[in-house]
Amino acid sequence: MPDIQRLNTDEDGFDAALDRLLAWEEGTDDRVEGIVRDILTDVRTRGDTAVVEQTNRLDRRDAATMADLELPAERLQRALEALPSAQRQALETAAERIRGYHRHQCQESWQYTEADGTVLGQQVTPMDRAGLYVPGGKAAYPSSVLMNALPAKVAGVGELVMVVPAPDGELNDLVLAAAAVAGVDRVFTLGGAQAVAALAYGTETVPAVDKIVGPGNIFVATAKRMVFGTVGIDMIAGPSEILVVCDGETDPEWVAVDLFSQAEHDEDAQAILVCPDAAYLDRVAEAMDRLLPTMGRETIIRSSLAARGALIQCRDLDDAAAVINRVAPEHLELSVAEPEALAAKVRHAGAIFLGRYTSESLGDYCAGPNHVLPTSRTARFSSPLGVYDFQKRSSLIGCSAAGAAALGPTAAALADGEGLGAHAEAARRRLGTGDHG
Repeated sequence: MPDIQRLNTDEDGFDAALDRLLAWEEGTDDRVEGIVRDILTDVRTRGDTAVVEQTNRLDRRDAATMADLELPAERLQRALEALPSAQRQALETAAERIRGYHRHQCQESWQYTEADGTVLGQQVTPMDRAGLYVPGGKAAYPSSVLMNALPAKVAGVGELVMVVPAPDGELNDLVLAAAAVAGVDRVFTLGGAQAVAALAYGTETVPAVDKIVGPGNIFVATAKRMVFGTVGIDMIAGPSEILVVCDGETDPEWVAVDLFSQAEHDEDAQAILVCPDAAYLDRVAEAMDRLLPTMGRETIIRSSLAARGALIQCRDLDDAAAVINRVAPEHLELSVAEPEALAAKVRHAGAIFLGRYTSESLGDYCAGPNHVLPTSRTARFSSPLGVYDFQKRSSLIGCSAAGAAALGPTAAALADGEGLGAHAEAARRRLGTGDHG
């Protein structure tokens, strides 16, 4: 059997055991923070020169100027046209589905007029410019490009700037093709903290953005955390997670592979199965044991399951719902006969996959909803990346003379109570009763 914890919600100590299982905090690395802080300061101070030097040093490039690190639009289009037809069709199908889903998220401006003529409302506007960080080199994450770029485009962001590292000059055509499909405006072959700094502060060549989105390593995550406030960021993501709730009727091999699909990300990923049927948990464990040797990332999966995985027996599906809301998982599969009924009891989850046929991997690539999701229990207060992350809301307040007369005394009284005389005077002057000396 695979090395994985077995827990039972009825056992003494379950709550403490679950807390230990869920505990994960990326430790602060003073060395990394020091390196990142120096790079941010260098780029902020010296602009393009610093970015070129840092990129040549860290990514083993030989760029003379920033012009050597920017890719023309024609390069993206060539990458798209060179793809095998099946791959290009898959990319374009996924993009259309993601685009279509996110169109439903667009918020509209609104306003209303009160009886005295006062106008109140909300004006929704897109950000001027967003930055997208994409991991590069041998790794290929075209889905990450689509999931981060398309909501920004649907929101109406004026310019989307993508950075993707190219260590040793190596580029991935699938990533570049995804950028072409998503309509990315500019692409720079930059990575690491220097790329985040260039996007946050701007250089002579790289335009400063309003928000930075996209995953990266510890240096990228640390840089994003440090520049937050100068720019917005999407989130600081933790390890990938999946929680599967099953009623014991789904093919155990399906569930086993669904658990593997998150465990294969890295050793810190988390895969949990919750079921009221102990015999079914045994069947899934047997399927995992049998299928693990067929997995290309077997070693990583085994490490992940041993460190942070669990098979949990619960009393019933109501009990399973309680576990869900404590875990607040990134991905939640409801592999049960009536998934909508169980979903109605879920308060905290990044994405909910309904029914036996809905594998989490469909959501990662092409279902339509965003795969950038809150991790490490942050689904208690966070939501998936979406169009709303690239739109801003401005309040609209327009008082008529009658409205100013009606609201003025209330505002003045509250301002006087706070000792803010100019506030009170500004309100009273619209009444014609202010003390003007």
